[in-house]
Amino acid sequence: MTMAVFLGSLVLLMVLGMPIAFALILTGVALMFHLNFFDPQLVAQNLLAGADNFPLMAVPFFILAGELMNAGGISKRIINLAVTLVGHIQGGLGYVAIAASVLLASLSGSAIADTAALATLLIPMMRDHGYPVPRSAGLIASGGIIAPIIPPSMSFIIFGVATNTSISKLFLAGIVPGVLMGVALVIVWTMLAGKMKVTPQPKSTWTERRTALVEGLWALMLPVIIIGGLRGGFFTPTEAAVVAAVYSLFVSLFIYREVKFNDLMKLLIDAARTTSAVMFLTAGALVSSYMVTLADLPAQVIDLLSPLLHDPRILMGAVMLLLLAVGTVMDLTPTILVMAPVLMPLANKAGIDPTYFGVMFVLVGTLGLIHPPVCTVLNVVCGVAKISLESATKGIWPFLLTYIVLIAIFIVFPGIITVPMTWFH
Repeated sequence: MTMAVFLGSLVLLMVLGMPIAFALILTGVALMFHLNFFDPQLVAQNLLAGADNFPLMAVPFFILAGELMNAGGISKRIINLAVTLVGHIQGGLGYVAIAASVLLASLSGSAIADTAALATLLIPMMRDHGYPVPRSAGLIASGGIIAPIIPPSMSFIIFGVATNTSISKLFLAGIVPGVLMGVALVIVWTMLAGKMKVTPQPKSTWTERRTALVEGLWALMLPVIIIGGLRGGFFTPTEAAVVAAVYSLFVSLFIYREVKFNDLMKLLIDAARTTSAVMFLTAGALVSSYMVTLADLPAQVIDLLSPLLHDPRILMGAVMLLLLAVGTVMDLTPTILVMAPVLMPLANKAGIDPTYFGVMFVLVGTLGLIHPPVCTVLNVVCGVAKISLESATKGIWPFLLTYIVLIAIFIVFPGIITVPMTWFH
């Protein structure tokens, strides 16, 4: 009955169109009434506690870093470097999109920000050179969701806070699966590009490539600083976010000089608005999460799935299918905040490595960003490309199917994630 109250309240409020943060708060209140007590002071205390969390300080700084990267020309130079290196080969602009997706993912950690930057610059170029726009849009959206997997990742920060999992371990464990996502896209795009009649980019000279590399060197140094700092123990993920923001500010103001001091107020306001939405969502989630724990819902889920506990691979498959279903109606951040605290005890009971589970959880959750009806990342590309969601959905299915196959491989062979994870520690 408790499970029905929790799911019923949440689904009903979402169907009515209520913002997720308020839906989570009222779901917690509904559980309070179900358990025969209501304490508004407890609601207020959990709202404050949900935002008053030191690791969450990384969120506003990474968001600010992403705003500075896009406004300061860092993203543009990454894309230009990829164009000079691979733009001239058959289907070259597709490879540019993939390479730039992986590189940008190691800078901002935001799927929407990376996708918007890529789509704005590449969609017009791909259209002019004869690439099918729906397929191009699908590729760019698919590349955009690599951002929550390769560090720095705001999704890993939120997952780590929600489940008390090491954020540093999640960051380092995401490197290999994120790179493999890019490799998988390269394989599929190679098969598709051979059938396209497109005009290749003119081949860049070595001088042009050297110039692009020199201009992009400041941008390429950021992931080296972040990963090296985390691996060497020089700073925590929260401190890495500050380093990223300060570095992006310095490069944008004094190296590339595409951001003026007059522009900073607007960038700070935009970052603050995005931050406030994420933080309020996190605060609201703690109200429902507190009541979920109090109602002992994780134990009920464990009892429900207990027949699968003896085989972690089958259990992981079942959980991933559940998350795919949830992703059709819920965005990534709410999915983490609602489902992770409920499912993590199940993973622990089955002996599944919590870091591996976190990477898989976020990886599957990102698919909801590119398949309807939620598909926030795909909607961004549709807006830039000026095509319908139906057309983009037709263009994205080969890449979506590839990701599902990759997830299945990770389930069958978890060592692909867990073994390299130990190399970085």
